[in-house]
Amino acid sequence: MACRISELVLDAADPERLAAFWSGVLGYVELGREDDGSIEIGPPDTGFGGPQPTLVLSPGTDPRPGKLPLHIDVNATDRDQDAELRRLLALGARPADVGQTGKEDWHVLADPEGNEFCLLRARIRPL
Repeated sequence: MACRISELVLDAADPERLAAFWSGVLGYVELGREDDGSIEIGPPDTGFGGPQPTLVLSPGTDPRPGKLPLHIDVNATDRDQDAELRRLLALGARPADVGQTGKEDWHVLADPEGNEFCLLRARIRPL
């Protein structure tokens, strides 16, 4: 038996804002809120425990010492990469420079709080 990732927890200065952003990016819905201000978002039909991990946006104000050792990669499911890039930018993502050469076939972006993530080229089948 093996483990699988069930949720990812991301500290956020503004959990409400990041929950709205990542819900828009991933097509997730709010699943619940905790007394500490954490907001969990996930797939609308399955929620926690389904094939996709949920995201927990947890209040946190500690400054990051540098680049996060983990980042999220996303792939479009129903449009090409250029159209998805435009959609993500409209949601509030912004280009991020992590030393790319310009020859990559992915885009490095940052969410509204500066957390880097990548939009990969390949379109994948939705779940």
